[in-house]
Amino acid sequence: MTDERRKKDAITRRDLLKAAGAAGAAAMIPASLDGAPVEAIRPVASAVTAMSNAPLMNLTARETEILAAMIDRLIPSDELGPGALDAGALGFIDRLLSEAGSTSVDAYRSGLAALDRYSEYTRGGRFVELSERDQDSALIDLQTGGAGGAGADFVGSSGGFFNMVKSHTWQATFGDPHYGGNVDFIGWDLIDYPGVRMRVSDEDQRLLDAEQLEPVRRSAYDYAMFGTGRPRGPDLDGEG
Repeated sequence: MTDERRKKDAITRRDLLKAAGAAGAAAMIPASLDGAPVEAIRPVASAVTAMSNAPLMNLTARETEILAAMIDRLIPSDELGPGALDAGALGFIDRLLSEAGSTSVDAYRSGLAALDRYSEYTRGGRFVELSERDQDSALIDLQTGGAGGAGADFVGSSGGFFNMVKSHTWQATFGDPHYGGNVDFIGWDLIDYPGVRMRVSDEDQRLLDAEQLEPVRRSAYDYAMFGTGRPRGPDLDGEG
């Protein structure tokens, strides 16, 4: 790959992350379990094994391995920086499932199993065994709702499962770290989010426009006006 092509691809992915992460970074509270609009997948190489070793409370080791591989293809680590696994997406989703209850846990378990079956029937191996190119191809099938056949037996649309995992991955990476994701403000750094501010001066705005504003690295709940009372949990009904 030429330097010019590499630069073009890097800019494209950076712009994608900024567009996708803007809502998550600004939100104080994770969104619904119902999912969200889908952005394109960028195939970038990275390793999953080390990130998926820790057992989760709500998923088996095999389910965790599949989920980690899926998350790693949605926002991989690359030359631009760490990805969703580094930002704590697995732990965030596990915590979310603990709060959401058995119905949501079952949705994850059935979807991950269906993804594995679909990968075996259509590409000859478990999802974690596929090449990154084939993993991306399989996820695009899920995203477009085209993975319903081949014995996969997705409950509902495969696109619905993809959207759910994608939405939670974006929340984990770009949301307020109070909820267990965005470890070390990885997501905010990826999209150059300046952090939560109670006041922005004209000079701050000028520096922001020039991409020279020093980021504030603190949760919204570190501020007194947001820290009083118990923060709201995930909106499981899909409303604000």
